[in-house]
Amino acid sequence: MMFSVLSVVLFFGLLTPSQGLLESVGTIARLDKDELASAIQNSLVGGPILQNVLGTVISLNQGLLGSGGLLGGGGLLGYGGIVGAVEQVSGLKIEELTLPTVSLKLLPGFGVQLSLLTKVGLHGSGSLGSLLQVAAEVNVSSRVALGISPKGTPILIVKSCNTLLGHISLLSGLLPAPLFGVVEQTLFKVLPKLLCPVVDTVLVVVNEFLGAVLRLVPLGALGTVEFTLATLPIISNQYIQLDINSLVKSAAGNVIDFPEPPKPIKMPLQEDHTSQVAVPLYLFNTVFGLLQTNGALDIDITPELVPSRVPLTTTALAELLPKALETLPSDQPLLITLKVKEAPAFLLKTGKASVSLTAAMEVLVYHSHGTLFSLDLVLTLSAQLATSATKLHLSLSLERLSAKLVSSYAANFDVSHLEEWLSDVMREAYLPKLNVNLEVGIPLPKILNVNFANATLEIIENAVLLTVPSRG
Repeated sequence: MMFSVLSVVLFFGLLTPSQGLLESVGTIARLDKDELASAIQNSLVGGPILQNVLGTVISLNQGLLGSGGLLGGGGLLGYGGIVGAVEQVSGLKIEELTLPTVSLKLLPGFGVQLSLLTKVGLHGSGSLGSLLQVAAEVNVSSRVALGISPKGTPILIVKSCNTLLGHISLLSGLLPAPLFGVVEQTLFKVLPKLLCPVVDTVLVVVNEFLGAVLRLVPLGALGTVEFTLATLPIISNQYIQLDINSLVKSAAGNVIDFPEPPKPIKMPLQEDHTSQVAVPLYLFNTVFGLLQTNGALDIDITPELVPSRVPLTTTALAELLPKALETLPSDQPLLITLKVKEAPAFLLKTGKASVSLTAAMEVLVYHSHGTLFSLDLVLTLSAQLATSATKLHLSLSLERLSAKLVSSYAANFDVSHLEEWLSDVMREAYLPKLNVNLEVGIPLPKILNVNFANATLEIIENAVLLTVPSRG
Protein backbone atom coordinates (compact mmCIF):
# COMPACT_ATOMS: atom_id res chain seq x y z
CA MET A 1 0.00 0.00 0.00
CA MET A 2 1.17 3.50 -0.86
CA PHE A 3 0.97 6.79 0.97
CA SER A 4 -1.33 9.53 -0.22
CA VAL A 5 -0.67 13.16 0.62
CA LEU A 6 -3.39 15.66 1.51
CA SER A 7 -1.97 19.17 1.22
CA VAL A 8 -3.90 22.07 2.72
CA VAL A 9 -3.03 25.76 2.73
CA LEU A 10 -4.61 27.72 5.59
CA PHE A 11 -4.66 31.51 5.21
CA PHE A 12 -4.28 33.03 8.68
CA GLY A 13 -3.35 36.56 7.62
CA LEU A 14 -0.46 38.64 6.46
CA LEU A 15 1.17 39.41 9.82
CA THR A 16 4.71 38.30 10.59
CA PRO A 17 6.75 38.84 13.77
CA SER A 18 9.29 41.63 13.75
CA GLN A 19 12.91 41.03 14.54
CA GLY A 20 13.99 41.10 18.19
CA LEU A 21 11.53 41.58 21.05
CA LEU A 22 7.79 41.61 20.39
CA GLU A 23 5.72 44.21 22.24
CA SER A 24 2.07 44.00 23.29
CA VAL A 25 -0.13 45.11 26.17
CA GLY A 26 -2.51 42.10 26.28
CA THR A 27 -2.15 38.40 26.92
CA ILE A 28 0.17 36.82 24.37
CA ALA A 29 -0.17 33.16 23.40
CA ARG A 30 2.39 31.46 21.19
CA LEU A 31 1.41 28.04 19.93
CA ASP A 32 4.26 25.92 18.65
CA LYS A 33 3.63 24.21 15.32
CA ASP A 34 4.49 20.83 16.84
CA GLU A 35 1.74 21.31 19.43
CA LEU A 36 -0.78 22.10 16.70
CA ALA A 37 0.32 19.09 14.65
CA SER A 38 0.07 16.86 17.72
CA ALA A 39 -3.44 18.05 18.50
CA ILE A 40 -4.59 17.38 14.93
CA GLN A 41 -2.97 13.96 14.96
CA ASN A 42 -4.56 12.99 18.28
CA SER A 43 -7.99 14.12 17.07
CA LEU A 44 -7.70 12.14 13.86
CA VAL A 45 -6.35 8.98 15.46
CA GLY A 46 -8.12 8.84 18.81
CA GLY A 47 -11.19 11.02 18.44
CA PRO A 48 -14.52 11.06 16.61
CA ILE A 49 -12.94 12.45 13.45
CA LEU A 50 -11.36 9.11 12.63
CA GLN A 51 -14.62 7.32 13.39
CA ASN A 52 -16.42 9.56 10.93
CA VAL A 53 -13.83 8.80 8.26
CA LEU A 54 -14.09 5.07 8.91
CA GLY A 55 -17.83 5.34 8.58
CA THR A 56 -17.29 6.69 5.09
CA VAL A 57 -15.02 3.75 4.29
CA ILE A 58 -17.59 1.25 5.52
CA SER A 59 -20.29 2.86 3.36
CA LEU A 60 -18.11 2.07 0.33
CA ASN A 61 -17.49 -1.50 1.32
CA GLN A 62 -20.24 -2.89 -0.87
CA GLY A 63 -17.47 -3.13 -3.46
CA LEU A 64 -16.53 -1.12 -6.52
CA LEU A 65 -16.69 -3.93 -9.05
CA GLY A 66 -18.69 -6.65 -7.42
CA SER A 67 -22.39 -7.39 -7.72
CA GLY A 68 -24.31 -4.37 -6.47
CA GLY A 69 -21.14 -2.27 -6.42
CA LEU A 70 -20.42 0.98 -8.17
CA LEU A 71 -19.24 -0.73 -11.34
CA GLY A 72 -20.60 -4.23 -11.08
CA GLY A 73 -24.13 -5.55 -11.62
CA GLY A 74 -26.10 -2.76 -13.24
CA GLY A 75 -23.10 -0.45 -13.21
CA LEU A 76 -20.59 0.50 -15.89
CA LEU A 77 -19.13 -2.97 -16.14
CA GLY A 78 -22.34 -4.94 -15.79
CA TYR A 79 -24.55 -6.30 -18.51
CA GLY A 80 -24.41 -3.85 -21.44
CA GLY A 81 -21.41 -2.07 -19.94
CA ILE A 82 -17.86 -1.62 -21.23
CA VAL A 83 -16.69 -5.12 -20.45
CA GLY A 84 -19.01 -8.03 -20.13
CA ALA A 85 -16.66 -10.32 -18.26
CA VAL A 86 -17.00 -8.56 -14.93
CA GLU A 87 -16.87 -11.91 -13.17
CA GLN A 88 -13.07 -11.84 -13.60
CA VAL A 89 -12.83 -9.07 -10.99
CA SER A 90 -15.24 -8.85 -8.08
CA GLY A 91 -15.64 -7.33 -4.63
CA LEU A 92 -12.97 -4.63 -4.93
CA LYS A 93 -13.28 -2.63 -1.73
CA ILE A 94 -11.45 0.14 0.10
CA GLU A 95 -10.18 -1.87 3.02
CA GLU A 96 -7.79 0.54 4.74
CA LEU A 97 -7.57 4.28 5.29
CA THR A 98 -5.29 5.27 8.14
CA LEU A 99 -3.95 8.65 9.18
CA PRO A 100 -0.78 7.79 11.06
CA THR A 101 1.20 11.02 10.71
CA VAL A 102 0.64 14.75 10.45
CA SER A 103 3.28 17.20 9.27
CA LEU A 104 2.83 20.94 9.42
CA LYS A 105 4.84 23.81 8.04
CA LEU A 106 4.25 27.44 8.97
CA LEU A 107 4.61 29.97 6.18
CA PRO A 108 5.37 33.45 7.65
CA GLY A 109 3.08 36.09 6.26
CA PHE A 110 0.99 33.51 4.43
CA GLY A 111 -0.47 30.60 6.37
CA VAL A 112 0.02 26.96 7.17
CA GLN A 113 0.73 24.04 4.88
CA LEU A 114 -0.70 20.90 6.39
CA SER A 115 0.08 17.41 5.10
CA LEU A 116 -1.74 14.28 6.17
CA LEU A 117 -0.12 10.99 5.21
CA THR A 118 -2.53 8.10 4.79
CA LYS A 119 -2.52 4.58 3.37
CA VAL A 120 -5.30 3.72 0.93
CA GLY A 121 -5.53 0.06 0.04
CA LEU A 122 -8.10 -1.73 -2.13
CA HIS A 123 -8.66 -5.48 -1.97
CA GLY A 124 -10.76 -7.78 -4.14
CA SER A 125 -10.82 -11.06 -6.01
CA GLY A 126 -8.98 -11.39 -9.32
CA SER A 127 -9.06 -14.01 -12.04
CA LEU A 128 -8.96 -17.66 -10.99
CA GLY A 129 -9.85 -16.62 -7.43
CA SER A 130 -6.55 -14.89 -6.77
CA LEU A 131 -6.30 -12.09 -4.20
CA LEU A 132 -6.24 -8.67 -5.83
CA GLN A 133 -4.51 -5.77 -4.05
CA VAL A 134 -4.41 -2.26 -5.50
CA ALA A 135 -2.83 0.90 -4.03
CA ALA A 136 -3.30 4.44 -5.27
CA GLU A 137 -1.34 7.65 -4.73
CA VAL A 138 -3.57 10.68 -4.30
CA ASN A 139 -2.89 14.37 -3.71
CA VAL A 140 -5.90 16.24 -2.34
CA SER A 141 -5.26 19.98 -2.27
CA SER A 142 -7.66 22.48 -0.70
CA ARG A 143 -7.75 26.26 -0.70
CA VAL A 144 -8.91 27.60 2.64
CA ALA A 145 -9.84 31.20 3.43
CA LEU A 146 -10.02 32.94 6.82
CA GLY A 147 -13.52 34.22 7.59
CA ILE A 148 -15.65 35.21 10.56
CA SER A 149 -18.16 32.87 12.17
CA PRO A 150 -21.60 34.05 13.35
CA LYS A 151 -20.12 34.15 16.85
CA GLY A 152 -17.45 36.59 15.73
CA THR A 153 -14.61 34.07 15.98
CA PRO A 154 -12.05 33.45 13.22
CA ILE A 155 -12.97 30.46 11.10
CA LEU A 156 -11.22 28.65 8.26
CA ILE A 157 -13.46 27.94 5.28
CA VAL A 158 -12.72 25.50 2.44
CA LYS A 159 -13.14 27.30 -0.87
CA SER A 160 -12.16 24.42 -3.15
CA CYS A 161 -10.97 20.82 -2.90
CA ASN A 162 -9.15 19.30 -5.88
CA THR A 163 -7.83 15.77 -6.30
CA LEU A 164 -4.84 14.72 -8.38
CA LEU A 165 -4.73 10.96 -8.80
CA GLY A 166 -1.17 9.70 -8.94
CA HIS A 167 0.31 6.31 -9.71
CA ILE A 168 -1.91 3.25 -9.28
CA SER A 169 -0.03 0.10 -8.33
CA LEU A 170 -1.18 -3.47 -8.65
CA LEU A 171 0.43 -5.13 -5.64
CA SER A 172 -0.88 -8.63 -6.22
CA GLY A 173 -3.23 -10.53 -8.49
CA LEU A 174 -4.19 -9.91 -12.13
CA LEU A 175 -6.22 -6.96 -13.47
CA PRO A 176 -7.14 -7.08 -17.19
CA ALA A 177 -5.75 -4.08 -19.05
CA PRO A 178 -9.17 -2.82 -20.28
CA LEU A 179 -10.33 -2.56 -16.67
CA PHE A 180 -7.32 -0.63 -15.41
CA GLY A 181 -8.43 2.69 -16.91
CA VAL A 182 -11.96 2.20 -15.63
CA VAL A 183 -10.66 1.58 -12.12
CA GLU A 184 -8.56 4.73 -12.41
CA GLN A 185 -11.58 6.81 -13.46
CA THR A 186 -13.67 5.34 -10.67
CA LEU A 187 -11.04 6.10 -8.04
CA PHE A 188 -10.80 9.64 -9.36
CA LYS A 189 -14.52 10.03 -8.67
CA VAL A 190 -14.70 8.14 -5.37
CA LEU A 191 -11.58 9.26 -3.49
CA PRO A 192 -12.44 12.99 -3.38
CA LYS A 193 -15.75 12.07 -1.72
CA LEU A 194 -13.79 10.05 0.81
CA LEU A 195 -10.76 12.29 1.39
CA CYS A 196 -12.10 15.85 1.05
CA PRO A 197 -14.21 15.38 4.20
CA VAL A 198 -10.92 14.60 5.97
CA VAL A 199 -9.82 18.13 5.13
CA ASP A 200 -13.05 19.45 6.65
CA THR A 201 -12.48 17.47 9.84
CA VAL A 202 -8.93 18.80 10.12
CA LEU A 203 -10.28 22.34 9.83
CA VAL A 204 -12.73 21.60 12.63
CA VAL A 205 -9.73 21.00 14.90
CA VAL A 206 -7.99 24.19 13.79
CA ASN A 207 -11.19 26.21 14.14
CA GLU A 208 -11.64 24.89 17.66
CA PHE A 209 -8.12 26.10 18.38
CA LEU A 210 -8.97 29.56 17.07
CA GLY A 211 -12.42 29.78 18.63
CA ALA A 212 -11.67 28.32 22.08
CA VAL A 213 -9.47 31.28 22.94
CA LEU A 214 -12.51 33.56 22.74
CA ARG A 215 -14.43 32.56 25.83
CA LEU A 216 -15.89 33.76 29.11
CA VAL A 217 -14.14 32.45 32.23
CA PRO A 218 -15.81 32.79 35.67
CA LEU A 219 -13.88 34.30 38.58
CA GLY A 220 -15.83 32.49 41.25
CA ALA A 221 -18.82 34.59 42.33
CA LEU A 222 -16.93 37.84 41.78
CA GLY A 223 -17.25 38.19 38.03
CA THR A 224 -15.74 37.00 34.75
CA VAL A 225 -12.81 37.40 32.39
CA GLU A 226 -13.59 37.54 28.70
CA PHE A 227 -10.83 36.78 26.20
CA THR A 228 -11.04 38.34 22.72
CA LEU A 229 -8.56 38.54 19.87
CA ALA A 230 -6.88 41.94 19.53
CA THR A 231 -5.31 41.40 16.08
CA LEU A 232 -4.99 38.84 13.32
CA PRO A 233 -2.71 35.94 14.23
CA ILE A 234 1.00 36.41 13.62
CA ILE A 235 2.89 33.56 11.99
CA SER A 236 6.59 32.81 12.30
CA ASN A 237 8.54 29.78 11.14
CA GLN A 238 7.91 27.98 14.43
CA TYR A 239 4.79 29.33 16.12
CA ILE A 240 1.45 31.09 15.71
CA GLN A 241 1.06 34.10 17.97
CA LEU A 242 -2.28 35.36 19.26
CA ASP A 243 -2.61 38.78 20.89
CA ILE A 244 -5.52 38.52 23.29
CA ASN A 245 -7.49 41.21 25.11
CA SER A 246 -8.63 40.35 28.64
CA LEU A 247 -11.84 42.08 29.72
CA VAL A 248 -12.63 41.76 33.45
CA LYS A 249 -16.26 42.28 34.52
CA SER A 250 -18.01 42.27 37.87
CA ALA A 251 -20.91 39.91 38.59
CA ALA A 252 -23.22 42.81 37.68
CA GLY A 253 -21.58 43.09 34.26
CA ASN A 254 -19.60 46.27 34.93
CA VAL A 255 -16.18 46.49 33.27
CA ILE A 256 -13.29 46.76 35.73
CA ASP A 257 -10.65 49.07 34.29
CA PHE A 258 -7.41 49.87 36.06
CA PRO A 259 -6.89 53.65 35.96
CA GLU A 260 -3.31 53.49 34.73
CA PRO A 261 -2.72 52.74 31.03
CA PRO A 262 -1.52 49.19 30.24
CA LYS A 263 2.23 48.72 30.21
CA PRO A 264 3.71 46.99 27.16
CA ILE A 265 5.24 43.53 27.29
CA LYS A 266 8.55 42.88 25.56
CA MET A 267 8.63 39.13 25.07
CA PRO A 268 11.95 37.40 24.49
CA LEU A 269 12.37 35.30 21.38
CA GLN A 270 10.83 31.87 21.78
CA GLU A 271 12.83 28.66 21.77
CA ASP A 272 11.81 26.01 19.28
CA HIS A 273 9.38 23.28 20.29
CA THR A 274 7.75 25.19 23.15
CA SER A 275 4.39 26.92 23.54
CA GLN A 276 4.09 30.06 25.67
CA VAL A 277 1.58 32.35 27.32
CA ALA A 278 2.51 35.77 28.71
CA VAL A 279 0.05 36.97 31.37
CA PRO A 280 0.18 40.78 31.41
CA LEU A 281 0.45 43.06 34.42
CA TYR A 282 -2.80 44.68 33.32
CA LEU A 283 -4.76 41.47 33.95
CA PHE A 284 -3.37 41.15 37.48
CA ASN A 285 -4.30 44.75 38.25
CA THR A 286 -7.83 44.44 36.91
CA VAL A 287 -8.47 41.22 38.88
CA PHE A 288 -7.30 43.00 42.04
CA GLY A 289 -9.53 45.91 41.03
CA LEU A 290 -12.45 43.47 40.89
CA LEU A 291 -11.60 42.18 44.38
CA GLN A 292 -11.49 45.74 45.70
CA THR A 293 -14.79 46.70 44.05
CA ASN A 294 -16.50 43.68 45.62
CA GLY A 295 -15.16 44.52 49.09
CA ALA A 296 -13.17 41.29 49.14
CA LEU A 297 -10.08 43.17 50.38
CA ASP A 298 -11.85 44.64 53.44
CA ILE A 299 -11.95 42.99 56.85
CA ASP A 300 -13.13 43.40 60.43
CA ILE A 301 -10.59 41.84 62.77
CA THR A 302 -11.80 40.64 66.17
CA PRO A 303 -9.83 38.83 68.92
CA GLU A 304 -11.18 35.48 67.70
CA LEU A 305 -9.26 35.87 64.44
CA VAL A 306 -5.80 36.14 66.00
CA PRO A 307 -3.91 33.71 68.23
CA SER A 308 -3.25 34.51 71.89
CA ARG A 309 0.36 35.42 71.15
CA VAL A 310 -0.96 38.48 69.30
CA PRO A 311 -3.22 40.02 71.98
CA LEU A 312 -5.98 42.23 70.64
CA THR A 313 -6.81 44.05 73.89
CA THR A 314 -6.63 47.56 75.32
CA THR A 315 -4.01 46.37 77.81
CA ALA A 316 -1.64 45.19 75.04
CA LEU A 317 -2.18 48.44 73.16
CA ALA A 318 -1.51 50.61 76.24
CA GLU A 319 1.77 48.74 76.82
CA LEU A 320 2.92 49.80 73.37
CA LEU A 321 1.83 53.43 73.83
CA PRO A 322 1.77 54.02 77.60
CA LYS A 323 1.76 57.82 77.46
CA ALA A 324 -0.83 58.26 74.74
CA LEU A 325 -3.22 55.51 75.83
CA GLU A 326 -2.72 55.30 79.60
CA THR A 327 -6.37 56.19 80.29
CA LEU A 328 -7.76 53.20 78.43
CA PRO A 329 -9.80 50.70 80.46
CA SER A 330 -7.85 47.48 80.85
CA ASP A 331 -8.45 44.11 79.19
CA GLN A 332 -11.11 45.29 76.79
CA PRO A 333 -11.20 43.50 73.40
CA LEU A 334 -10.38 45.55 70.33
CA LEU A 335 -11.99 45.70 66.91
CA ILE A 336 -9.86 46.64 63.92
CA THR A 337 -11.57 47.61 60.66
CA LEU A 338 -9.59 47.78 57.44
CA LYS A 339 -11.00 49.15 54.19
CA VAL A 340 -9.20 49.30 50.84
CA LYS A 341 -10.58 52.34 49.00
CA GLU A 342 -8.65 51.99 45.75
CA ALA A 343 -7.38 49.10 43.66
CA PRO A 344 -3.99 47.75 44.81
CA ALA A 345 -1.06 48.18 42.46
CA PHE A 346 0.44 44.90 41.27
CA LEU A 347 4.09 45.07 40.24
CA LEU A 348 6.02 42.69 38.00
CA LYS A 349 9.74 43.27 37.81
CA THR A 350 12.26 40.80 36.48
CA GLY A 351 12.28 37.88 38.91
CA LYS A 352 9.87 39.45 41.44
CA ALA A 353 6.10 39.96 41.88
CA SER A 354 4.63 42.21 44.56
CA VAL A 355 1.51 44.16 45.52
CA SER A 356 1.26 47.63 47.06
CA LEU A 357 -1.98 48.00 49.00
CA THR A 358 -3.18 51.17 50.71
CA ALA A 359 -5.93 50.96 53.32
CA ALA A 360 -7.74 52.99 55.95
CA MET A 361 -7.70 51.41 59.43
CA GLU A 362 -9.69 52.18 62.54
CA VAL A 363 -8.92 50.71 65.97
CA LEU A 364 -11.94 50.62 68.28
CA VAL A 365 -12.94 49.27 71.68
CA TYR A 366 -14.99 46.24 70.62
CA HIS A 367 -18.18 46.58 72.64
CA SER A 368 -18.44 50.34 72.88
CA HIS A 369 -17.36 50.90 69.26
CA GLY A 370 -15.58 54.04 70.31
CA THR A 371 -12.75 54.86 67.88
CA LEU A 372 -9.36 55.05 69.56
CA PHE A 373 -7.43 56.15 66.49
CA SER A 374 -7.38 56.00 62.69
CA LEU A 375 -4.42 55.15 60.46
CA ASP A 376 -3.50 55.14 56.82
CA LEU A 377 -1.62 51.93 56.01
CA VAL A 378 0.59 50.92 53.12
CA LEU A 379 1.16 47.17 52.88
CA THR A 380 3.89 45.84 50.62
CA LEU A 381 3.07 42.22 49.86
CA SER A 382 5.29 39.66 48.19
CA ALA A 383 3.45 37.48 45.66
CA GLN A 384 4.23 33.80 45.16
CA LEU A 385 3.02 32.35 41.85
CA ALA A 386 2.19 28.81 40.81
CA THR A 387 0.38 27.20 37.89
CA SER A 388 -2.35 24.62 37.43
CA ALA A 389 -3.70 23.27 34.15
CA THR A 390 -5.84 26.34 33.43
CA LYS A 391 -4.94 29.03 35.98
CA LEU A 392 -2.17 31.06 37.51
CA HIS A 393 -2.44 31.00 41.31
CA LEU A 394 -1.25 33.63 43.77
CA SER A 395 -0.51 33.70 47.48
CA LEU A 396 0.64 36.80 49.34
CA SER A 397 2.91 37.36 52.31
CA LEU A 398 3.67 40.57 54.17
CA GLU A 399 6.99 42.13 53.25
CA ARG A 400 6.63 45.38 55.17
CA LEU A 401 4.04 47.72 56.65
CA SER A 402 4.11 51.46 57.11
CA ALA A 403 1.48 53.52 58.98
CA LYS A 404 0.52 57.15 59.28
CA LEU A 405 -1.64 58.56 62.07
CA VAL A 406 -4.80 60.27 60.81
CA SER A 407 -6.63 60.95 64.09
CA SER A 408 -6.60 59.89 67.74
CA TYR A 409 -9.00 60.24 70.67
CA ALA A 410 -6.01 61.21 72.82
CA ALA A 411 -2.74 62.97 72.09
CA ASN A 412 -0.84 62.29 68.89
CA PHE A 413 1.76 59.57 69.11
CA ASP A 414 4.58 57.98 67.17
CA VAL A 415 2.81 55.31 65.14
CA SER A 416 6.07 53.46 64.42
CA HIS A 417 5.73 51.87 67.87
CA LEU A 418 2.66 50.02 66.57
CA GLU A 419 4.03 48.77 63.27
CA GLU A 420 5.43 45.47 64.55
CA TRP A 421 2.17 44.69 66.39
CA LEU A 422 0.11 45.67 63.37
CA SER A 423 2.31 43.51 61.13
CA ASP A 424 1.63 40.49 63.36
CA VAL A 425 -2.11 41.21 63.22
CA MET A 426 -1.99 41.44 59.41
CA ARG A 427 -0.06 38.17 59.09
CA GLU A 428 -2.39 36.26 61.39
CA ALA A 429 -5.78 37.66 60.40
CA TYR A 430 -5.68 39.64 57.15
CA LEU A 431 -3.33 37.65 54.89
CA PRO A 432 -5.15 34.32 55.38
CA LYS A 433 -8.46 35.94 54.34
CA LEU A 434 -6.80 37.65 51.40
CA ASN A 435 -5.28 34.41 50.16
CA VAL A 436 -8.64 32.62 50.39
CA ASN A 437 -10.18 35.29 48.16
CA LEU A 438 -7.30 34.91 45.71
CA GLU A 439 -8.04 31.21 45.24
CA VAL A 440 -10.10 32.17 42.17
CA GLY A 441 -6.73 32.56 40.42
CA ILE A 442 -5.85 34.31 37.18
CA PRO A 443 -7.44 32.38 34.28
CA LEU A 444 -5.29 31.41 31.32
CA PRO A 445 -6.55 31.39 27.73
CA LYS A 446 -7.38 27.95 26.38
CA ILE A 447 -4.87 27.09 23.67
CA LEU A 448 -5.79 23.67 22.28
CA ASN A 449 -5.10 21.21 25.08
CA VAL A 450 -1.90 22.83 26.37
CA ASN A 451 -1.61 21.96 30.07
CA PHE A 452 0.15 24.63 32.12
CA ALA A 453 0.38 22.58 35.33
CA ASN A 454 4.09 21.88 34.83
CA ALA A 455 4.95 25.04 32.94
CA THR A 456 8.24 26.83 33.55
CA LEU A 457 7.31 30.14 35.19
CA GLU A 458 9.39 33.26 34.63
CA ILE A 459 8.60 36.77 35.84
CA ILE A 460 9.61 39.31 33.23
CA GLU A 461 9.04 43.06 33.08
CA ASN A 462 5.25 43.66 33.25
CA ALA A 463 4.29 40.01 32.65
CA VAL A 464 4.51 36.42 33.82
CA LEU A 465 5.81 34.08 31.11
CA LEU A 466 4.73 30.42 31.09
CA THR A 467 6.60 27.98 28.84
CA VAL A 468 5.49 24.42 28.05
CA PRO A 469 7.45 21.90 25.93
CA SER A 470 5.49 20.78 22.88
CA ARG A 471 4.16 17.25 22.72
CA GLY A 472 4.88 16.89 19.03
